Amino acid sequence: MASFADDFNRLDGTDLGPGWVQVSGFWSIVSSQLSPGSDGGTIILRAAGPMDSSDHSVQVTIAATTAASHGVWCRGNSNISSGYLWRNDGTSWDLFSVVSGTFNVIGSYAVPAAPGDVAKLQAVGSTIKGFVNGIQRVSVTDTAVATGTSVGLRSTSSAAIRFDDFAAADVTAGVTLGAASEAGTAQALVGSKTASLGPATETDASQSLAGAKTAALTAAATAETARALTGARSRTLTAATSSESAQPLVGTKAAVLGVAVETNTARPLTPAGGAGIDTVTAGTPRTRWTVGRTRAPAWTAGTPRT
Repeated sequence: MASFADDFNRLDGTDLGPGWVQVSGFWSIVSSQLSPGSDGGTIILRAAGPMDSSDHSVQVTIAATTAASHGVWCRGNSNISSGYLWRNDGTSWDLFSVVSGTFNVIGSYAVPAAPGDVAKLQAVGSTIKGFVNGIQRVSVTDTAVATGTSVGLRSTSSAAIRFDDFAAADVTAGVTLGAASEAGTAQALVGSKTASLGPATETDASQSLAGAKTAALTAAATAETARALTGARSRTLTAATSSESAQPLVGTKAAVLGVAVETNTARPLTPAGGAGIDTVTAGTPRTRWTVGRTRAPAWTAGTPRT
């Protein structure tokens, strides 16, 4: 089985490498993608190596797109003038059979291409299929091109178009199996399996409960006496049975004084200049005469006054 792929991850330039043949036009690598240039017109590129059979597939990522014809080719001849083409023109995907340069539409999927779309074309016998992003969009039976081993690309030369991640490979046709000549016996299952269980032949006695459980309590057989309270408590006080006498005041206190009950009698005055007496108080306590020491001229004292 043959296969071919290219991701174009190399330096920019017009040299595509030994894996490609530029059938027409000028192709180049730009920013790790394949560009069909910008000269206008339709150009063709094919893989240098053929597939091993006419039953094969081809696909490419449409990295950038515009409303111009571009797509993939399979079951082609060496100059890609015959084969099958799956291409988009900005309006729909169309499947063509091409014989000696004559194009015939054999199937369509009316959706425009979008950047990132993966276009795939497969030819196996007379069944030709077109895919977009891994989803089959067209499948037809066609015998117009029975053989061809070349794969490649066909595109309008436009700078707005870019291709990436090209891949092609042979498809091995399936083999039809005949009827089985014998039947093997069933093999025992390995690993887990299920089976129907018959009724139990005995019943186990119930097991005691483990851990916490609940039960109904019976009525109390006795009553406890009341317990004395501990800590603070309050009660009502009875009337006092006796009264205390008044206690004397301690410290300074004030009182109203009454009128004096006696008066002092007058003291006789001593002669003026007499020794031993400096001050004499005469009369009631409210009247006071004061006589100083001997002075010149001497004082004369008269009759005491009240």
